Amino acid sequence: MSNVIRIKKGLDISLEGAATESVMQLPTADKYAVKPDDFKGFTPKLLVKQGDVVAAGSPLLFDKYRPEWVVTSPVSGTVSSINRGEKRKILEVVVTSDGKNESKEFPVKPTRDLKKEELTKLLLDSGLWNFIIQRPYGIVANPEDSPKSIFISGFDTAPLAPDMNFVLKKEGDNIQVGLEALAKLTSGEVNLSLNADSETGVLNKVKGAKIHLFEGPHPTGNVGVQINNLSPINKGEVVWTIDIQNLAILGRFIKTGKVDMTKTIALTGSQIENPQYYTIIGGASISSIVQGRIKPQKSGDSVRIISGNVLTGQKVEESGYIGFYSNQITVIPEGDKYEMLGWIAPRFNKFSTSRSYFSWLRPKKKYDLDTNMNGGERALVMTGIYEKYFPMNIYPIYLLKAIMAGDIDKMENLGIYEVIEEDIALCEFVDPSKTEMQAILREGINAMIKELN
Repeated sequence: MSNVIRIKKGLDISLEGAATESVMQLPTADKYAVKPDDFKGFTPKLLVKQGDVVAAGSPLLFDKYRPEWVVTSPVSGTVSSINRGEKRKILEVVVTSDGKNESKEFPVKPTRDLKKEELTKLLLDSGLWNFIIQRPYGIVANPEDSPKSIFISGFDTAPLAPDMNFVLKKEGDNIQVGLEALAKLTSGEVNLSLNADSETGVLNKVKGAKIHLFEGPHPTGNVGVQINNLSPINKGEVVWTIDIQNLAILGRFIKTGKVDMTKTIALTGSQIENPQYYTIIGGASISSIVQGRIKPQKSGDSVRIISGNVLTGQKVEESGYIGFYSNQITVIPEGDKYEMLGWIAPRFNKFSTSRSYFSWLRPKKKYDLDTNMNGGERALVMTGIYEKYFPMNIYPIYLLKAIMAGDIDKMENLGIYEVIEEDIALCEFVDPSKTEMQAILREGINAMIKELN
C-alpha cells in the first residue's frame, strides 16, 4: 500500500444535515433533462424535435465544432420540451419518461478484447464519454489526445459530501470493469486516490489502478489537489479524470451494452427533514427528489436548493433538474434577510475562519449557515489568507490578478493549467473581499482555450 500523503492546508466546513447511511430507491420521475451548460465548451445543436420518441442513450444534441461529441437521453420516453433562453440559447432538452427506461443497444465485448478505438467510439456514441474530463481546463476530454495518465478521486471532502465507499458498496464489479477500460485509453497509469482514514470498503479492494492514500481537510478530496501532489501538469501535457460514481456507470455500460444512468445521491442540508441517500436516474427533476422532504418554513422564509455542494454547486429551482455531474443535492436557508447591526452582534451560531465570531472556540460544532455573504464586493486586499487554505503549489491571488489583467504568459507561469473552479472554491469562501473567484478563473480558462486553439 502507498505511503500516506498528508495535506495540511485546507478547511473542513462542518454543516448540519449530513446524510445518514440509509438508501431509498425513488420511483421513476415524470421528467428528465439534459442541460448543455453542464458541459464546458459545448456548443449545442439539436438532433431531435418536440414529440420525438427516444431511448436511453439516444443522441439529443451534438457539438457544432466536434460533431462526434453528443449528449444522449438518460431515459426512454418522449421529447416533451426544448427550453431556450436569450438569443434562443438551448437551456434544457426535457424528456418525459415512459417508465420503462429502455436503452438503445450497443455492442458488447469483454474488456480485454476491446481496442482503444472501439472503446472510444462506444463511449462517444453512448454519450458516456462526457464523464471523462480533461485537465487542463476542466472540459470534456478530446478523444484524439493521449493523456499522460488518468486520475480518479475515490473520496469527496466537500461539505456534506456523500461517502463514496457507502454509495458504491454494490458497484465493485462495475468499478473494476471501468478501471480496465480506462487502462485502454492511456499509455500511462490509472491512479486511484483513497482516503487514508477509510481502511475498508469496496474501493480498497479494486485492482488495476495505482493506489494513493491521502489525509487532510477539504480540498484534499479534489482530484486537482491529488494531481498537483503526484504529477503536476506542465504546458503541453494532458491528464484525464473521471468521477468515481460515473466510473461505475461506465463499467456497467461496458458489461451490458445498455445506458443505465442509475446513481445514488445524497440529499443533504439543514433544511431537509431526514437527510439520507436516494437512488435515482441522472437528470431527474428536482421536485421528484425533494418534494415533501424540505422542512416547513416560517412565513417569509425561503430555502436555496443546490445541485451539488455549497461551495461549487449550482442554484436550481424545484422545477429544475439535477446536474449531469452532481452526486448530491443540498438545501440550506436562503440568506435574503437583512440583519440589523449584524456586524456588531456576537453571532454564536455563525461560522468564521477568523476570530471575529466565537466559532473558533467550538471547532466541532455543526452550523446551519445560509447564503448571506455578510457584505458586498470590495477591493481585493492582499492579506495572505488564501495561502492558508490553498494546498497547491500556486499563488491563487496572483493568478487571479493575471487573469483580470488578461496576461496569458503570467497565467501560464502561475499555474492555470492545474486548477479549475472547485480547486479555488475554498479561497472564495474565506475571501473577505467577496470576489467571485470561480467565475474569474473560468474566464481565464476560456481565454487560454481561445488563445491556444
